[in-house]
Amino acid sequence: MALGVAVAAAFALVTLPRTPPPLGRGSEAPDFSLPRLDDGTQVSLDALRGRVVLLNFWATWCKPCEDEMPAMARLHGALQALGLELLAVSVDPGRDEVVRFQERLGLPFPILLDPEKRVARMYQTFRFPETFLIDREGMVVERYIGPKDWDAPAYVERLQRLLGAPAVGALR
Repeated sequence: MALGVAVAAAFALVTLPRTPPPLGRGSEAPDFSLPRLDDGTQVSLDALRGRVVLLNFWATWCKPCEDEMPAMARLHGALQALGLELLAVSVDPGRDEVVRFQERLGLPFPILLDPEKRVARMYQTFRFPETFLIDREGMVVERYIGPKDWDAPAYVERLQRLLGAPAVGALR
């Protein structure tokens, strides 16, 4: 009897789907393709290879997400010309609320739609906001959980180093 239970347990362990390792610093960022909110064109991470990407997962119902958006807009305005790609991935189920949110806050950066949370699951994110900093080779440099003051000197300087750009100082 004990041998039968042991064999069944071993079989279950071997046949169960494996949980992927945690996605974090030093991991290869999974490729994805999602539509843009503004025109529906597909954006893929592979197409951005060679650029530094700040990939932010958020939702309209998330107050901390809303709170960090103005600083993200300032960061985007200051570093976009230096090669920073800022992609904000909405996990909202509908498009209309995302359009209203974008218009209300006047967000200038690309917003991508992930209503089924397919890409959010690929990135193992379930708390919002959550942001990944991805280098030019497609590797995760950092995983940030929770809202950040993106125009603070520490974040700006880190991005400037990755971009190979001279320091522009504070963005405020």
